[in-house]
Amino acid sequence: MQTREFETLTLETVDEHVLVVTLDRPDVRNALNTQMGFDLRDLWVELYRDPGAIRCVVLTGRGDKAFCAGGDLKERNGMTDEDWRRQHALFEQMVKAQMDCPVPILAAVNGAAFAGGLEIMLGCDFAYAAPTARFALTEVTLGIMPGAAGTQTLPRAVGLRRAKEIVLTGRPFTADEALAWGAINRICADGALMDEALDTARTIAGNAPISIRQAKKSLNASIQMDQKNGYDFEIEAYNRTVGTEDRLEGIRSFNEKRKPVYKGR
Repeated sequence: MQTREFETLTLETVDEHVLVVTLDRPDVRNALNTQMGFDLRDLWVELYRDPGAIRCVVLTGRGDKAFCAGGDLKERNGMTDEDWRRQHALFEQMVKAQMDCPVPILAAVNGAAFAGGLEIMLGCDFAYAAPTARFALTEVTLGIMPGAAGTQTLPRAVGLRRAKEIVLTGRPFTADEALAWGAINRICADGALMDEALDTARTIAGNAPISIRQAKKSLNASIQMDQKNGYDFEIEAYNRTVGTEDRLEGIRSFNEKRKPVYKGR
């Protein structure tokens, strides 16, 4: 993963276990084109297949104007219906691969997150944002509707009635509103976004990686099941941590009053 190159993404490994992924098309506000769809899909698939030493991902955009402005409408201009559907099938693969990624993904929203850009953010496990960040699902103003899981992820974040207002009006909203509504977790001070995101990523990466993956899986399942079946799923996920070396290391380090050294096994 550390040596993999993508046309529209820049990857940087921080402290061995944290991967910073930057959407890197600043000349078009990091808009999502076909190549970025391939790149993001392949990135999430690779992390699913073999995360290696990576224990947390920070996803951000190049520059201070946009996280991702949504689909590249210049590329889409003049597309046939067949071309459009073919491209969207790729984006569907990208979304599903992000959903399946076992590694926690933290979005660091440095600017506008519109349409598909907001959907990419909502597909992350949680998000921090700069004070100037702006958000919107603008698809209905363009004759389509959210198609990268926005009608599924947004209600789970902000509630159904708020999500209907956001989607059906297409109106942008501010970082303060996003925080108040539950779309993001934190607004970081000017210039502090990446520092705070990396600090949280390092904290996650310092915990037992099998425990993190199993907890993420169980949390995701919690909104798909009733409480009893969800708890049964949690027990199964929990039991997969019991026979690990990391569980033994956690207990030893606590009793020896030292920081644990987890190896993911």
